[in-house]
Amino acid sequence: MAALRAGLDEQRLLTDPDSVARFAHDEAEWAPFGKPVAVVRATSTEDVVTAVRACAEHRVPVVARGAGTGLSGGANAIDGCVLISLADMNRVLEINPREQLAVVQPGVVNDDLRAACRERGAWYPPDPASSPWSTIGGNVATNAGGVCCVKYGVTRDYVLGLEAVVGDGEVVRLGRRTAKGVAGYDLCGLFVGSEGTLGVVTEITVKLLPGVRAPERTVVGYFDSLVPAGEAVAAVAAAGVVPSALELLDRHCLKAVDDWKNMGLSDEAEVLLLGRSDAPGAAGEEEVATLARCFDEAGATWSAVSTDQHEADALFAARRLAYPALERLGPVLTEDVCVPRAAVPEMLARIEAAARRHDTLIANIAHAGDGNLHPLIITAPGDDAARQRAQLAFDDIVDDAIALGGTVTGEHGVGLLKRRGLHAELGQAVVGMHHAVKNALDPKGIFNPGKVFGDPGR
Repeated sequence: MAALRAGLDEQRLLTDPDSVARFAHDEAEWAPFGKPVAVVRATSTEDVVTAVRACAEHRVPVVARGAGTGLSGGANAIDGCVLISLADMNRVLEINPREQLAVVQPGVVNDDLRAACRERGAWYPPDPASSPWSTIGGNVATNAGGVCCVKYGVTRDYVLGLEAVVGDGEVVRLGRRTAKGVAGYDLCGLFVGSEGTLGVVTEITVKLLPGVRAPERTVVGYFDSLVPAGEAVAAVAAAGVVPSALELLDRHCLKAVDDWKNMGLSDEAEVLLLGRSDAPGAAGEEEVATLARCFDEAGATWSAVSTDQHEADALFAARRLAYPALERLGPVLTEDVCVPRAAVPEMLARIEAAARRHDTLIANIAHAGDGNLHPLIITAPGDDAARQRAQLAFDDIVDDAIALGGTVTGEHGVGLLKRRGLHAELGQAVVGMHHAVKNALDPKGIFNPGKVFGDPGR
């Protein structure tokens, strides 16, 4: 504490227990968290260096966090740690449409970057559902995806370079600003998705795309149950169509949004499938026709190409509202499995079976186009028996995803909630390789210890 006070402005260092408690955990339901000894509200790389140097000297754990919107416990405090909040490092440092890149601090909110790029005729594609609140640093930490990643890729596909504080407080620059570059190992890519276990990212250079895009066309499909909707997703993949979005919401999600925002969505369907194409001209017309055909042949009770842009935008807005709407019903344990697109129907069937087996309410939203499913396990507040059943369903879904050739997390990260699943997915030898990388880059073991590759037991 003396070292922190000597190097930081007193307004940057929080030690009051009530103030510190506000930063102690993210949005992951039931993920454990501890008590930090202090919170450093960093405003510069120098603040982060000061904190890391002090922690390295005294072997105190360092946990970095942004907006705290994570859903895996990756930013949760560890007893006795120093928690570095990067939310105040929120400046867009450069937008360069000619070179098609932007340079930002980690606390920049995703939607704020997208808006700033739009003003300069550029586009930053990754758009997680939390984009109005989540920060680019947090997106980098978990390799976040989003609605349009089925066609345009995830955060790692857009990170060109990073500045990070590592080791005993050294500042390093990884990656590049050029369109190409293969000098050395891809250490920049290694940091994306590392969940703060290798160092603290303090600056990010991202690739941009041109902002001018063809108007999107939206196809809407209603289904009586999850499996036929999953079969439509598999059919779209088999047809070779890569939509700009393909999203799924079930009746539980639709009703929760209706009850909150009175949008009238749950009167028509048990499952809603939303497809979009941004291909120009005749190619776009052909894509939406194929989407509609795939929906119909899979058993849609109704499908149509939307001619009302306002209505189409409202449906996608409902998709983004689904998670906060469900949170109003009680604690939500959020899954994030990803399976091959051909396995989507079977995975949805297994999720329904897990709900029946454990007498648990499971709502379903999904980035269905790339097989990334988000079963949302809902329990009544204070119901411990329901909580235990929910955790059993959670484990079954993880195991089923692995059995179908999938992964335990598509975009939310491992954090604390998926450690058992990660060990089961990767196997001992590959987990050992990860430990070797961690030990080489963090020899004192101070960066987010226990997360991702920690004890896989509950």
